[in-house]
Amino acid sequence: MKILIIGGVAGGASTAARLRRLDESADIILFEKGPHISYANCGLPYYIGGIIEKREKLFLQTPESFGTRFKLDVRVNSEVMSVDPAAKSVFVTNHKTGTTYTETYDKLVLSPGAEPVRPPLPGIDDKAIFTLRNVQDTDKIKDFATTKNVKTAVVVGAGFIGLEMAENLHHLGIKVSIVEMLDQVMAPIDFPMAAIVHRHIREKGVGLYLSEAVTHFERKDVHLTVNLKSGKVLPADLVILSIGVRPDNKLAKAAGLKIGETNGIWVNEFLQTSNADIYAVGDAIEFHNDILNRPVITYLAGPANKQARICANNIIGGNKDVYKGSVNTAIAKVFDLTAAVTGSNAVMLQRNNVPFQTSITHSGSHAGYYPGAVQMSMKINFAPDTGRLLGAQVVGADGVDKRIDLLAMVITNKGTIYDLMEIEHAYAPPFSSAKDPVNMAGFVADNILSGKMTTIQWNDIAALEPDSVFLVDVRLPSEHKSGHIPGSVNIPVDELRNRLSELPKDKKIVIYCQIGLRGYLAHRILRQSGFDNVVNLSGGFKTWDVVTA
Repeated sequence: MKILIIGGVAGGASTAARLRRLDESADIILFEKGPHISYANCGLPYYIGGIIEKREKLFLQTPESFGTRFKLDVRVNSEVMSVDPAAKSVFVTNHKTGTTYTETYDKLVLSPGAEPVRPPLPGIDDKAIFTLRNVQDTDKIKDFATTKNVKTAVVVGAGFIGLEMAENLHHLGIKVSIVEMLDQVMAPIDFPMAAIVHRHIREKGVGLYLSEAVTHFERKDVHLTVNLKSGKVLPADLVILSIGVRPDNKLAKAAGLKIGETNGIWVNEFLQTSNADIYAVGDAIEFHNDILNRPVITYLAGPANKQARICANNIIGGNKDVYKGSVNTAIAKVFDLTAAVTGSNAVMLQRNNVPFQTSITHSGSHAGYYPGAVQMSMKINFAPDTGRLLGAQVVGADGVDKRIDLLAMVITNKGTIYDLMEIEHAYAPPFSSAKDPVNMAGFVADNILSGKMTTIQWNDIAALEPDSVFLVDVRLPSEHKSGHIPGSVNIPVDELRNRLSELPKDKKIVIYCQIGLRGYLAHRILRQSGFDNVVNLSGGFKTWDVVTA
């Protein structure tokens, strides 16, 4: 069997290696239009920032070592220009020699990845404006940043890679500004979690311009400026475009293969395209999302490598292995914080008319009495009828990774908030608490669904009619004095039972504390003392304060 693979990074290289492990006799040719294969895409920003010091650490394999180990014909600097499904052939250009030729196949695997969005803005072709997709881009950015006396940089786009680039440029001593068209960074996470990241970015001295759009770039002599829709003008010796990516579907589209509604290459559950002899993996494909009940694309290395294994299995052994999709689990380091997400956020659930409820909790990364404990914030979205976990986000300084992995596994298995309550975790004071933050998120969600607690969200506070509500801060007087929601009355939870007469029964009572726990206790006291219209602020003053800052 002769198998051609187009694309030599995560999906393509992993497919090639798996194919060889399954079939020693197969004729396997791997085409990569650039000079490098099997490199650590996710490590590129950290090499630019000097965190990864040696360039060779980025390369998992060289074309020569990869070809030798797996008995592959690895052809770098070789771009497949077109695919002819009827003739079962591809047309190739060797960019190093300029030669062109045709290669036939029995099976073909497409792994073209995604391409950066580069809008046609005036001045966008300036020599100081870069996108980051591959090693060549990395080399150009690093060389420019370290040899051109760069003092200021603007990162356009505040997704995961944009924030990683901002941090690494800041690490080089460059004054960095971030421009984002949305009102928040990291679109996959919900606003209350993003707001925590906003505060941290600003504390680091990085400029953050939200709800802003770039209109044009302008160079005057040696000075480049980034001009914003609001009229603001930012100086920049270096600009990184991280506006987003889109699936590279050009080959597939020209070959007449089916393109899905997301513009990704359509594949079935076996990762076959609309042509039975052509498979596709990686950032360019779309697949069904069970939570949203619609096709999606995920630009993540983990799913690409899993798809590669399944694709190779099906090519060699027949279509038996099914790709079950991804819950889009992602994580990023943002200076001293870690932000992670899995499943669907509130925006996507609303957009696709999926009913959900939300809970925000703040818990210690490990036992509070053990030194070094820091708070992490967790937001979960869950079905109001079954309690099925639909999405989760965690932001904190320590222990975020292991919590998001637990939450991702529950979502993958179509689990519920009741499963969160039952998770048995490894506990010792340096690592967790007897009730882990994931357990706590489940307990709070259970209280909501069982009716033991009714919550109100941060964004509902501003819409309250002052004459119809009574806002109670149940924290200590010292906490209230240091900052509180305007119009609230301070009645500490420990005094509440003796001061019930101060609360009206003809108004909605809105309770809040610092993170929600004392508010829950106050809620239970009032509900069992004849107050029926009581709500507790989800996430407490901590959430309200950071999102309204």
